[in-house]
Amino acid sequence: MGKYRKDKTIDFIFQERLGLLMITRRMKISIITGMLLGVVCIVGASIRSEFERELYWLFALWYNRLIMGILIGASWKRVSLNKSLLRGAGFGLLVSFAFYATSGFQDPVSFMAGIVYGVIIEYIAHKYE
Repeated sequence: MGKYRKDKTIDFIFQERLGLLMITRRMKISIITGMLLGVVCIVGASIRSEFERELYWLFALWYNRLIMGILIGASWKRVSLNKSLLRGAGFGLLVSFAFYATSGFQDPVSFMAGIVYGVIIEYIAHKYE
């Protein structure tokens, strides 16, 4: 291991040498919440489309919620709950609009749900960090 002491973990070595993002408690909570809400979104979109949606479209919708969780989970400055929820709505709008626009503006319900999911992810991250 060269200059590294044996007590350093592999995670620390990767973070130190490669400059990778540190996975904080907030990040873990946000990612898991985003993934779970992505599943809820897939179920809702499937039901609304009478199970006619292609698998790649549903995966893209789930992935969108995962990206939202990662963005919200980043180490942002701790602010009041109200400001935090507003930030979640803004990130939800930003990330959801990217999917909404690239999918041909087909699913406004998923777009609006993304804003709400941003608030939910931010609330849970704020509460449990």
